Amino acid sequence: MHFDYTPRGVCARAIHIDLSEDGTTIERVSFEGGCNGNLKAVSKLVAGHPVDEIVGILAGNTCGPRPTSCADQLARALTEASSSARA
Repeated sequence: MHFDYTPRGVCARAIHIDLSEDGTTIERVSFEGGCNGNLKAVSKLVAGHPVDEIVGILAGNTCGPRPTSCADQLARALTEASSSARA
């Protein structure tokens, strides 16, 4: 299942997510914009892991004085994508 998310409050312009058919496992993540090297690393690290595990780790992560971060936005995107797949 493919899902596109527009993050808010961060440098990344888009997050593209591919989940397993049942919406429980992350198959692939890619970002447009943002800190290229860091976001490529995050994408590699989360691939193959359960959505709930990654959301639990990344949700609430901040970037400097901002109340969110690309990682937090990924957690939000994964939550939406997983909910859409399970509906």
